[in-house]
Amino acid sequence: MAWTKYQLLLAGLMLTTGSINTLSAKWADLFSAKGCHSDTEHQFSHPFVQAVGMFLGEFSCLGVFYILLCLDKRKPEPTMNPGQSFNPILFLAPAMCDMTATSTMYVALNMTSASSFQMLRGAVIIFTGLLSVAFLGRRLVASQWTGIFITILGLVIVGLADFLSGNHDSHKLSDVITGDLLIVMAQVIVAVQMVLEEKFVYKHDVHPLKAVGTEGCFGFFVLSLLLIPMYFIYVGNFGSNPRHVLEDALDAFCQIGNQPLILLALLGNTVSIAFFNFAGISVTKEISATTRMVLDSLRTLVIWVVSLALGWEHFHYLQVLGFLVLLLGAGLYNGLHYPLLRRLPACCRFFNIDVERNAGETERLLGNGNVQTRDES
Repeated sequence: MAWTKYQLLLAGLMLTTGSINTLSAKWADLFSAKGCHSDTEHQFSHPFVQAVGMFLGEFSCLGVFYILLCLDKRKPEPTMNPGQSFNPILFLAPAMCDMTATSTMYVALNMTSASSFQMLRGAVIIFTGLLSVAFLGRRLVASQWTGIFITILGLVIVGLADFLSGNHDSHKLSDVITGDLLIVMAQVIVAVQMVLEEKFVYKHDVHPLKAVGTEGCFGFFVLSLLLIPMYFIYVGNFGSNPRHVLEDALDAFCQIGNQPLILLALLGNTVSIAFFNFAGISVTKEISATTRMVLDSLRTLVIWVVSLALGWEHFHYLQVLGFLVLLLGAGLYNGLHYPLLRRLPACCRFFNIDVERNAGETERLLGNGNVQTRDES
């Protein structure tokens, strides 16, 4: 069945805003400007300030939810399901996971390329699958285990590409490797977040936009408060700001004042994450969770191509291979091969696959369950 114009608009919006989200964050990292504590220019390296901006974008989804709800109530026959009432504290634990993972990934983005950042986030499949077996009692089928092992292979290839390529011209090789490892480690926290959401949150029938907005609210206020002690925590060479503290928010604001384009990049990150969440949820509702996963994979390709075009990184054939392997792993895990098997009844009988059941199960795990930024973060 052909897509409607509205569905095409949603798909385009998700692909565009998802790509802008990562690219704008990397763009901000590339700026240098004078800060508060020295007359010399230095790199804009403020991952926790960037994370606060991202949570502000998620927080704005609450406003979008209530605007849509009010517009729907004005219709003769309202169709929007606002979901049941719930205790917002349910979202505190997932929000803290989101805050920790997002902040870690923004630290890593300062150390590695935007395309590797996006590709390595595919590791979330591995940890979500394992945790869903351990804590949700889910039984993974053979194709999902195959997808996990293929994803591991893809991560190794992408990491090897970073090691061999010239993408570390502006960073030490040790920083690139550290950044890649931090991204993969952050996916463990993202997987914990997704399992917590599925186990404790989604049984309450919460509207996805309200879920994203509530998590964004917790993340925004908690991380904003944490910026105060971070200003005084000395971390030595790990901190790339002039005072070598965990985060120097005042220095970030001074740099923004001296280089207004940094503000444009941060606003791009904040606004794009709000539209990306709205478009992603709408794609799942109007088309399918599988389509959402495919678009998310295409987002990785767009980010890589744009980064190459802008000269932010150099081409390496292993990245192409790594992307294709990761795409294959994600496709197998999320059941993209099932529509093909439906056309081949002999294959269904040979593999003894209950297509409808397994496809629904995988879509639920990494489709409807993936309402956070994720991009991501």
